Amino acid sequence: MAKKVKYYFDTESLAYRKIKPKLSKKLGYAGLFILASSLFGFLCFVVLLNSSFLETPKDRLQAREIETMKLKYTILNKKMDQIDEVLADVSDRDNNIYRAYFNTSPIPVEQRKAGFGGVNRYKELEGFNNSDLVINTSKRVDVISKELAIQSKSLDEILKLAKEKNKLLAAIPAIQPVKNEQLKRIASGFGYRSDPFTKVRKMHEGMDFTASTGTPIFATGDGVVKNADNSKSGFGNHIEISHGYGYLTLYGHLSKYKCRAGQLVKRGDVIGYVGSTGRSEAPHLHYEVHKDGKVVNPLNFYYGNISAAEYTAISKVANQENQSLD
Repeated sequence: MAKKVKYYFDTESLAYRKIKPKLSKKLGYAGLFILASSLFGFLCFVVLLNSSFLETPKDRLQAREIETMKLKYTILNKKMDQIDEVLADVSDRDNNIYRAYFNTSPIPVEQRKAGFGGVNRYKELEGFNNSDLVINTSKRVDVISKELAIQSKSLDEILKLAKEKNKLLAAIPAIQPVKNEQLKRIASGFGYRSDPFTKVRKMHEGMDFTASTGTPIFATGDGVVKNADNSKSGFGNHIEISHGYGYLTLYGHLSKYKCRAGQLVKRGDVIGYVGSTGRSEAPHLHYEVHKDGKVVNPLNFYYGNISAAEYTAISKVANQENQSLD
């Protein structure tokens, strides 16, 4: 199609003349065309750059490497799931069999599964396309590594206890602290009892054995005499024996001692004699057992010199909510 030619009427010559476009206008149109073409070309380049049409061999290699990396991390997480199951089983046996057998406190789940607080250990892994996958996997590896370290240390402790089993068994308080063949000397057991002085019901943290003044008192397990004095309020002359493995026994209201602080004693050794010193209503022995800093019922530790029938008889007497003697 032929380009339109525009004319204008010249009033001087009274004739029509062609309108000639100015050079600047031509240049303007040309510049605008070049700019529009450049923008269109740039947009096309960006579109092609982000599509698969211009994918280079290097791009394809990197894409394959990324997919391979994702697959490896997925496989690694599945293996860690299996490790978690095995560790859970080992931890359960460790707490409920091994540590229970050696009468050692179990390791809390919170301690076994604890993460790492404080500084962000994974900051350098942030800001990438697959950061969440890499960070979560790294955290799992760290937690499992910590679990393994805790479990390894625990098993080392169990192995040490196994090697020292005879010492452990000898150290556990396992007999009654006074001779009690007729099972009639238990006056008050562990638990809430009526106070002989205030008549108020309060916690009695041991067992009271009635006996005449001068009756021998025996160490209930091997250990070291921690103290033999009257430094504890209410107990009068008393002895504390540290047996190791978290065990400690206390013998109160003695008339006199037959041991001294720092002395090694064996189960069955005479360490003192019954009396009524301190806060006491009558001659008797107040006996306590502590495990890991907490007072426990001594009734659970008399398996060394009584039968099942005798234990049942003692338990019946000890569990009566009567009045204590101190």
